[in-house]
Amino acid sequence: MKSTYTIRELQRDTASAVRNAETGALVTITRHQKPAVHLISDERLGALLETLELAGNPDFSATVENLKAGRIKFRAAAKL
Repeated sequence: MKSTYTIRELQRDTASAVRNAETGALVTITRHQKPAVHLISDERLGALLETLELAGNPDFSATVENLKAGRIKFRAAAKL
């Protein structure tokens, strides 16, 4: 699966680049051998945005810090 396309390759084979991104791959588009833009799937973008929202939540960040410090532990979820 190809993960890097030049602008010219993208113009010729846009559908392939989009298909690759839809599978979860990060597709890089280059201009003059340097990364210019990236294509990612809607699902992957959603996951990234959710992660950013969690990282910006002070309560969540405090919980992660407490978990790392061993002040809290995970428990098994109750079976329904």
